Amino acid sequence: MIIGKVIGNVVTTIKDPKYSGYKLLVVQEMNVYGEFEKNFYIAADLIGIGIDEVVMLVNCAAARTSVETSNLGFDSVVTAKIETIIFEDKIIRL
Repeated sequence: MIIGKVIGNVVTTIKDPKYSGYKLLVVQEMNVYGEFEKNFYIAADLIGIGIDEVVMLVNCAAARTSVETSNLGFDSVVTAKIETIIFEDKIIRL
């Protein structure tokens, strides 16, 4: 699982019909302290997330195991909105 911040949307004019109805987001990876890492992901949004929200991503096979995404071939999927991380006895609000 990966922590990331939504920094943009992907707009497509033509796509495979099996992806219709899925919003695609650009997500930049973050560490547990809320600092940006250099990796970016294009992720399918399953829960209705917006720009500047911090999320949890699943990748690879885990991205294709939900009822909504099985057999679709998504490599990254947003599965949760993160508001707080408790780590090393610190509360980090994101």
